Parts: sequence; C-alpha cells; structure tokens
Amino acid sequence: MGGAVVDEGPTGIKAPDGGWGWAVLWGCFVITGFSYAFPKAVSVFFKELMREFGIGYSDTAWVSSILLAMLYGTGPLCSVCVNRFGCRPVMLAGGLLASLGMVSASFCGSIVQLYLTTGVITGLGLALNFQPSLIMLNRYFNKRRPMANGLAAAGSPVFLCALSPLGQLLQDHYGWRGGFLILGGLLLNCCVCAALMRPLEAPGGRQGPGPQRPARRLLDLSVFRDRGFVIYAVAASVMVLGLFVPPVFVVSYAKDLGVPDTRAAFLLTVLGFIDIFARPTAGFVAGLKRVRPYSVYLFSFAMFFNGFTDLTGSTAGDYGGLVVFCIFFGISYGMVGALQFEVLMAIVGTQQFSSAIGLVLLLEAVAVLIGPPSGGKLLDATHVYQYVFILAGAEVLTSSLVLVLGNFFCIGRRPAAAPEEAPKPPEDVRVDSREVEHFLKTEPEQNGEVVHTPETSV
Repeated sequence: MGGAVVDEGPTGIKAPDGGWGWAVLWGCFVITGFSYAFPKAVSVFFKELMREFGIGYSDTAWVSSILLAMLYGTGPLCSVCVNRFGCRPVMLAGGLLASLGMVSASFCGSIVQLYLTTGVITGLGLALNFQPSLIMLNRYFNKRRPMANGLAAAGSPVFLCALSPLGQLLQDHYGWRGGFLILGGLLLNCCVCAALMRPLEAPGGRQGPGPQRPARRLLDLSVFRDRGFVIYAVAASVMVLGLFVPPVFVVSYAKDLGVPDTRAAFLLTVLGFIDIFARPTAGFVAGLKRVRPYSVYLFSFAMFFNGFTDLTGSTAGDYGGLVVFCIFFGISYGMVGALQFEVLMAIVGTQQFSSAIGLVLLLEAVAVLIGPPSGGKLLDATHVYQYVFILAGAEVLTSSLVLVLGNFFCIGRRPAAAPEEAPKPPEDVRVDSREVEHFLKTEPEQNGEVVHTPETSV
C-alpha cells in the first residue's frame, strides 16, 4: 500500500519550535485531556449504572476498558488514515464520532449497548483525535519537544480535575443519561481543535532543500527491526496492565470505606491537580541537555516510582491515606505521561513516528482490555481493594525492569558500527571545506530530526 502524508511539509523543513506551533500545542492539550480523562471520569457514573442495570463492578469496568482499548487498539487504523488523508480531516471525523457515541449512550437500555456506544464509538472518535494530534506536535517541535510533550500531557490531569466533579454534578442533577448527553456535546470541541492542525509549509510556498520525499507505506512495519522499539513496546504493554487500574478503582474504594460520594470523587481531583504540575516539570527536566540523552532511564525510574506507589497505597485504610496515595500517584503518573511518547519519538524519529505510535498503541490495547477487568474480577472474588493495588503495582514495577534491563543489555551487546567513509565529491566539482563542515553540522537536524545516541535509541 502506498500513499504520502497529505499534510506533511516538504522535505527539509525544520520544526518551527514556536509560531503556529503554540496553537497546535493548545489543540493537543485539549485532545489529550479528553482522551485520557474520559475513561476515568465515566467511573463516577459506575455506581449508578450498577443500580440501573443490576450488574457487578467488573461489568461496569468494561466501559472504561473498551474506551481505552479503542484508544489504543485502533492505532494502526489511525496511522493508515493519517498517512492517507492527513491529520486534520481524520481529527474532524473523530470529533463527530466521539460526540455521537456519548449522545447515543444517553438513550441506551442495557450495558451491552453502552459498550457499543460509549466504549466503541466514543473510543474510536477519541483515537482518531489523539494520535494525529501527537503527530502534529512532533512536526512542529524539535528542540522544545520535551517541554511541548509535557505541556500537552498536562491536559489529562487538567481535564480530570474538571470532568470528575462535573460528572458527579451532572449525575446529581440530571442522572447518568443527562450527564452523558451533556458530555457528548462537550466532545464537539475536538472538532475545533482539529481546525488548528494546519499542515507545515515551506516559507513562500517553496520546497525545502533536499530531494522530494518518496511515497511512504500507509503502515511501516520496518520499525520492528529496531531492537529499541521492540523493548519499548514490550515494556509499555506490561506497564499498561496496571497503570490505569488505581484511578479507576480509587473512587469506589473510598465509597466502600464510607466516604460520601462528593468527597470520594474529589480524590480524582487531588490526583489530577498534582498531575498538572508533574507533567510539565517532567517535560522541562527531560529537555535539559544533560538529561535528554538519558530519557529512557528517566522513563524507567518514573515507572518504578509509579509501581512502588501502588504497593504502598495498598496499605491505605482511611480517607487521609487515600489522599496521600493520590498525591504520590499523581507525581509518578505525571512523569510517565510526560515521558512515554517523548521517549518513543526519540527512539524512532520523525519519519516513522506515525506508524510506530499506532503499532505501540495496538500492542497496549490487549493489556488495557485485561487490566481493569482483571482488577474487577479480583475485587468481586476477594472484596479486598488492597489486592487490586498490589497487583497493579507489581505489573508496573515489572515493566520498569524490562525497559531498564533491556536498554542496558541492548547497548552493551550492540556491535560497534563500522566507520563510514565520507562520500567523495566528483573530481570535476570543487567543494569548499567550510560548506562540507556546515552540511555535516546541519544535516542531522533536517525536518525536525533529533541526532540519536545509544541512550535515546535504547
């Protein structure tokens, strides 16, 4: 299959690192907020759904799991659509689908219908927005990319702080059906964000330096030849098994301890508020010159910190303990959120990122389908929330070890690259040495690429 990216600028255009990129960053901020906050925010309605349909917690947990599975599992489909039609048209269609799913869900009469509307349709719409927004962010930022990733990732906690109390408020005043209907209307803002994703163009409409880019495959599977990408994909898939479990269960955990519904929902607000500051901070730290080459190890530490927080959070026995858990979980979760796609961008580069992110999200989709439902099954069988948090922590800790050990041994065993001879210019052409030096210095940064070191390439 062939086809060139419609909205990708001409070959040789450098990332502007500003300008209209700030508008793209704002759109990515909003899209990231909706994509990641929605699966957690709908958990506020779970108790009401359990009473409405007479089902268990594991059945309602499938709503969030299917939402996340669609966000992750449709990654290759999103890559194909972006490579065929461009980012902006795909995002516009996704915004309409996301809204349609939530509006349709407000008229559902069974939990299976909710799986189809809220889970499948809304999840697909959010996926068609989320992945293209990250691709556009990667094109507009290079030197400031870690900071841009951190700021865009902060959309998740900001929207979580807003959507969780809003969901509780809507449920109290309009019931879960009215709440879903209003949330569906809010999702139309994704179409506004899609309009901001303006394709990169050369100054004055001229082609940038260098040859024209050849037509690319709609889905580039050659990324699997990169050992760094394979290690990252395996570690990320294991991480997702437990990463989203605590935010889904912490509200119900508090309610089970006798905490009022409003105070229980406030836990997600606490988590989100801490996360707001953790993500940009992690982005700024990852962008430092001395830190950026070791971003993979920083990401490994973030996962280890998150898993350790889950294990210690399992000892919480009252509302105060859960608040402390949410504070530290917000810090670690923010670090993971700010670094996960920055590390992937550093590993595969700009040209393969649209395919790489789709394939990674597909692999993670299986873990998303297993994570929260398995926690729900464990809870239904034991009625002990501590076991759920211990299981989640063990899974995230395992992922951090996979990444750091795989990274270490991959570098240690990688054969030294044979020195390449500089190409000789034709005998009849004289090339000034200063021109050659200038070319060698500027070529790695063409089209927003980052020079890869062993640390950033895993």
